[in-house]
Amino acid sequence: MLFNTLDLTIVAIYCIGIIGLATYVSRQSAGHERSAEDYFLAGRSLPWWAIGASLIAANISAEQIIGMSGQGFVVGMAIATYELTAAIALIVMAKFFLPLFLEKKIYTMPQFLEQRFDKRVSLVLSFFWLAIYIFINLTSVLWLGSLAINALTGIDLIYGLVLLAGLSLAYSLWGGLKAVALTDIIQVVLLIFGGLAVSYIALTTIGDGKLISGLVIVYNEVPEKFDMILSSDNPAYSDLPGVWVLIGGLWIAHFAYWGFNQYITQRALGAKSLPEAQKGVMFAAYLKLLMPLVIVLPGICAAVLYPALEKSDQAYPTMMALLPHGLLGLTFAALIAAIVSSLASMTNSISTIFTMDVYRSFAKTEPSQGKLITIGRSAALISLVIAVFVAKPLLGNLESAFQYIQEFTGFFTPGILVIFLVALFWKKATTMSVLIAAGTSLFLSIFIWYVFPEYPFIHRMGVVFLISGFTCYMTALIQGYTDQEKAIDLNDINFSTSKGFNYSTVAIVAVLTVIYGLLW
Repeated sequence: MLFNTLDLTIVAIYCIGIIGLATYVSRQSAGHERSAEDYFLAGRSLPWWAIGASLIAANISAEQIIGMSGQGFVVGMAIATYELTAAIALIVMAKFFLPLFLEKKIYTMPQFLEQRFDKRVSLVLSFFWLAIYIFINLTSVLWLGSLAINALTGIDLIYGLVLLAGLSLAYSLWGGLKAVALTDIIQVVLLIFGGLAVSYIALTTIGDGKLISGLVIVYNEVPEKFDMILSSDNPAYSDLPGVWVLIGGLWIAHFAYWGFNQYITQRALGAKSLPEAQKGVMFAAYLKLLMPLVIVLPGICAAVLYPALEKSDQAYPTMMALLPHGLLGLTFAALIAAIVSSLASMTNSISTIFTMDVYRSFAKTEPSQGKLITIGRSAALISLVIAVFVAKPLLGNLESAFQYIQEFTGFFTPGILVIFLVALFWKKATTMSVLIAAGTSLFLSIFIWYVFPEYPFIHRMGVVFLISGFTCYMTALIQGYTDQEKAIDLNDINFSTSKGFNYSTVAIVAVLTVIYGLLW
């Protein structure tokens, strides 16, 4: 075992502390009965810093830390395109999508679709998301997290799965979104500090104690891993097809994930106000710019120090072994923090969708607030139990779990984006048109994946998005091409943003321009 008593003590303090903090922030004042809004949306009281931190904590998990670091080992900095361009997607979400969602005062994304179309669309998307969250997102986070724990401690993979699931439930099941979001600021601080610590130690190890020297050595030994845009002869081109990552299908994944993904948007839906939500999202966009240093750089350093690693997903755990005791324990706690915060976010969203969109739809009478909370907690527990049991069969033999996630979420992503874009901005979209678009997206995605397995999935998403959008248009045209009764009147929505938001947008675009200009 790599850890000594100091490391284990630090990890134990973290686990006890996060549960204690979650319990503290979840307490109720005397005489106050917790409502569904309190549990699922934190009473719509979240401040900007909690929203921003929680967005990053929900997003950055073992999927990114282990999986993306592993891709940094294989591909290099080009994989950081996912992180850097996400900052732009967050800005678009804050300016154009959030005003509409907060105006509607919704709990979930399917609820918005029910308001715009009908219950059929809501239920279809609810089951889509429940399947994705349980069988793709939860399983991958649990499996990659247990792999990291196994590599660092020797704990059996099954025990690791159970420990991670249990810890996430211990601090989130009682308190709901409020407990998750307000503890996420601690999780994010640990995440960023831990990742930067791994990068620093790795570079100073390579550079004989000198940070800059280490960076120069890494660049000179593996210069190809600092290319942001891959050439067509690169073995990883099919995953990151050159300039198309900037102008193609990756934006479909970004807008669907950051704009309409329940466990992401739920944080913003719990905001005190629209300006507070937008400020929080902008905070998350700034944090995204740090992620290449936190996540990808350790993988590139591993390619220099340990080029013979059997599996790419071993890169980050291997680099952690360089850390001195104490810092190793703290960084391990950071890794656990990233994992359990994402698990808590996903299970909270699963419970919200299942309770508010599925259970309420089939309940014979309107359930009490207490009943809704109980159902939500039960759904969270059951979803994690399922994920623990299916994680190894689904992911045990894969080379890269990160690419697994991107590939299979891509089956649903184009259709989801079409549905929400037309729901928001096209008055003539009908229930039938979006259902056909969803079916087209799923069928066509599977067809292309099966018949043309070498076709880049980013291109596949682009093609499927365009065809699904066309089928949506044609269906609406056949049905009469008339404005729908439930269509949103955009004239009633205020899309203006503060000067601070606008200046921050310019700053982020400038930073990205410099990065891609230097590392093209």
